[in-house]
Amino acid sequence: MKRFFSLSCLFLIGIYSASAQRATSVVQAIRYTKLANTLRALDKPQDAINLLERALPAVRGVNPYWEAVTCESLGLAYYENNNSENADYYLKIARSRYEKLRYVASAWGVNELIRDISGKNLYAGIQFGASDVKLAIFKTRYESDFYEKDIKTRVEVPNVSFVADANKSIKPGTDALKVCLDSINRYNIPNERIFIVFSNEMKEGLAKTPATKKMLYDQLSRALPNGSLRIDTTLSIDREAELFTVGSIPRKVWPTTSSLNIGSDATLGGYFDTDKTFHPIEMPVGVTTLVSQIENKRSLNGDAFRKEAQRVIKGIADTELAPRFKTSGTGLQQRRTVGLGGDVAWALVTYLHPEKTGLTAVAISLDDIERFKKMVMDDYNDLTHPNLKEITDAGIRSKAEQEIATVRDQVSEKQLIAGALWLESIMKIYSTPSAPKRFVFIRNSDIGWVTGKFLETISGEYESTIAKGALYTR
Repeated sequence: MKRFFSLSCLFLIGIYSASAQRATSVVQAIRYTKLANTLRALDKPQDAINLLERALPAVRGVNPYWEAVTCESLGLAYYENNNSENADYYLKIARSRYEKLRYVASAWGVNELIRDISGKNLYAGIQFGASDVKLAIFKTRYESDFYEKDIKTRVEVPNVSFVADANKSIKPGTDALKVCLDSINRYNIPNERIFIVFSNEMKEGLAKTPATKKMLYDQLSRALPNGSLRIDTTLSIDREAELFTVGSIPRKVWPTTSSLNIGSDATLGGYFDTDKTFHPIEMPVGVTTLVSQIENKRSLNGDAFRKEAQRVIKGIADTELAPRFKTSGTGLQQRRTVGLGGDVAWALVTYLHPEKTGLTAVAISLDDIERFKKMVMDDYNDLTHPNLKEITDAGIRSKAEQEIATVRDQVSEKQLIAGALWLESIMKIYSTPSAPKRFVFIRNSDIGWVTGKFLETISGEYESTIAKGALYTR
């Protein structure tokens, strides 16, 4: 311990000595900059700023590249020190220097940092479902191996009819689109970061009536403010699974992580292999379809529904889910982590772990699902009214209360019964004694498709910038 303390003191003395004087040469300035970035990694942004401010005079007007690097590092250090004004100032200098040097990749990256710091790096997604329209406006950052979403606005326009009236007008759909676009306009989001899609469910429904599909698309297209916005009508179930995966599972963990989203009408997900090829896994089975299959055009009471649910879901798991998992390839089986999305996983985390409200990623164990299933079956009232007295943080407790109320409104008892049994079946088939899996609920994964479209766009912008050799700015 004494030796460690002595080494720490020597290290700090060395830093103090280095930062007490200005760099006298480009070489010394580079050393200061390198050390400053190490200090940033050690969460010492102010010490890094002290060094970088002493490095900058030695490279300013002498070495444009290292001047740009030093200013970029200064901007990042100031941002980490909660000084956005100085961060913006130095990053703009760095962008200018990179542009003059025609280091377009660096200039593009710094430009994205500037947009992010200024709060302009927002994007929006509008999804037309079979009977509703949903909007989300948010920004994303990388956090704990998953994406944390800073949501500015979420709007849902329910009960939207896409059937033409006597005047061959689909007014509810165009009105809903206008509501969404009006919300987007308040945030000054560039058109290339506004994504509009027909969900796979809607697309399949419209495929049965091509005339209605064309009429709807034409009227919605005319409702768009300009020609640069487009509606993507090509969203297949496999493409939806891919976008969900891109937007929920960062590239860093693709080699070890697959995705799975339990939706209303389908369970879908997949994984990316080493050459970035996506391998989907999907089943036309979701929480709503399971409830329909269990009731089978009847209206079962609670006990009858619970009994029938166990029989039906075991049959589907044994005959469809297990074979599909086994034949999906070793890639899926080898990935030790499963990123989970959907209302069932959300309800489990909300009811069993209210203290984790707001966390981006929450691990779900087999013990959790066993407890969740038991309470859904036998103690539904206790499950849906968890005790929050042990949450001492008033802010977290308030968020937990709001989220619990939202889950109670959105997910019914029968949906929870079916969903709990289906999630249990999935976890037990995916995780075996020889290849145990880690299941992680990903918050806000229902808008993962928007993040997927955004990340694909960002990647395309970067590649286009490099190809054109021109700075990407807005």
